[in-house]
Amino acid sequence: MLRQEDFVTIQALARRGVYKVDIARELGVHPKTVSRALKRGSAPKGQRKPRESQLTPYLPIIDRLLSEDVWNGVVILREIQAKGYKGGMTVLGDYIRPKRAVRAGRPTVRFETEPGKQLQTDWGQLETTIAGVATKVHFCVNTLGFSRRFHFWCTDSEDAEHTFEGLIRSWEYFGGVTDDVLLDNQKAAVLEHRPGGKVKFNPRFVDLMAHYGVTPKACRPARARTKGKDERMVGYIKHHFFVRYRSFDSFAHLNQLAEQWLAEETDRRLHGTVKEIVAERFEREKPALSPLPATRYDTAYRETRQAGWDAFVDVRGNRYAVPGEFAGRTVAVRITLDDDLFVYHGDELIARHRITPTSAGWVTVPELHASLWEALKVEQRPLMIYEEVS
Repeated sequence: MLRQEDFVTIQALARRGVYKVDIARELGVHPKTVSRALKRGSAPKGQRKPRESQLTPYLPIIDRLLSEDVWNGVVILREIQAKGYKGGMTVLGDYIRPKRAVRAGRPTVRFETEPGKQLQTDWGQLETTIAGVATKVHFCVNTLGFSRRFHFWCTDSEDAEHTFEGLIRSWEYFGGVTDDVLLDNQKAAVLEHRPGGKVKFNPRFVDLMAHYGVTPKACRPARARTKGKDERMVGYIKHHFFVRYRSFDSFAHLNQLAEQWLAEETDRRLHGTVKEIVAERFEREKPALSPLPATRYDTAYRETRQAGWDAFVDVRGNRYAVPGEFAGRTVAVRITLDDDLFVYHGDELIARHRITPTSAGWVTVPELHASLWEALKVEQRPLMIYEEVS
């Protein structure tokens, strides 16, 4: 039988447009019960006095806690147990559960940014087909706060180096940079939030921002809605681009189609919030973007290696030759996102290779080891020397 508070819940959910079948599932009743209650305009008046629940004497305490935005069932249970409640968690949960649907959410204030002020960045991922193989694709989405123009770049990872590359490609696509970049709390950029609202950023991310003259800003923890413009674009890409295009020859082919789709579809759309064509609004924002720096930031991986005494360095499971005179020395390796390997000693480039799988075998370059073989050359003696000895 419906109680008065159940009917209040039904009314609230119905006003919000929730389907009757979903309301019924929430309350554990038949959909016809919900229909009759709405038609009647009140909870049914029972003929028998219902048996009082162990919870009844504590309902005022529970309702007060809920009104104070305390929704943790364990916390509420402890409060009423301290007042003498002997029942369990199940009946308390049954009372709280329907009320959660009408709980007031945290207010999210929509704000508009000035032209050239802010870019919001985020990652999305899904599985698609590349070169006939099911592949997990990560895509970096960057949205201009004023014009809502956005760009995305697809790759196979969302680590720090790919995050930096995704941002740079978007800045190059837009032809300039904004004052700020607002991002979520991915470890590629944000290491920790400190007391007082201070954020500790990844040092290399700070270096990237300084190179482009941009101020990094991070959402507060559990408040990713702050960058909702970009969050929505992740879903938009999944449900539009990746529905229209289902398979690709390569990542290069995928990104080529992405930029084509951006130009032909998204830039020409009438944005539902600002009620303006995105490309036209961008023309008003473009002059406010700061120019790109003269040199592009290097997003390659940088690591240190100890060259073996055989003049090879170990990189990603395979071995690559370096000049013999650097055997046993410490070298620096630089690996681009396109899998080019550069080996340095100090500022001197001493070897260059293409990253290959372990199955391809060690990458040797005979001329790099010429000096090493020269040093190891064994003295050759005529056989007559040994004949004399015998």
